[in-house]
Amino acid sequence: MIHYISGGQRSGKTNYAVQQALLLSEHPVYLATSRIWDDDHKARILLHKQSRDTRWENIEEEKDISKLQLANKTVVLDCVTLWLTNFFVDNNYDVDMALAEVKQEFDAFIQQDFNLIIISNEIGMGVHASTEGGRKFADLQGWMNQYIAQRADKATLLVSGLPLTLK
Repeated sequence: MIHYISGGQRSGKTNYAVQQALLLSEHPVYLATSRIWDDDHKARILLHKQSRDTRWENIEEEKDISKLQLANKTVVLDCVTLWLTNFFVDNNYDVDMALAEVKQEFDAFIQQDFNLIIISNEIGMGVHASTEGGRKFADLQGWMNQYIAQRADKATLLVSGLPLTLK
């Protein structure tokens, strides 16, 4: 089962995903995909880690998530935006290369039999990016969100902490 959860920054996506995971498993997996970019980001990551109790297995993997053996588990992937950023940066901001690589990695990852709850951001619903790189990334994010949502069994949009069922 794939449950895709999307929304804006601080919309309640992670809290909702965590609640859903705990309904499915007593010991879910939290798969964090972020690199530590600066001190502020490091502090955000620490807050996320501290919010999870001992029921959670925490795994950090920046890109190669398909190598993880997660069959028969419930997994929260947090988040597509940061995972996608790693591909975008590593491909020197080439949208086509990043999209091809991330789709291939995603397709390999979802071959496992597990409950997957995927968190992503709807950055295209926010302020229009003022830089070319920002606009390219917003496009990349939108295309990957569509790709994942099409493959998901369920899709939920979080707005102001409220879940809206899309699929």
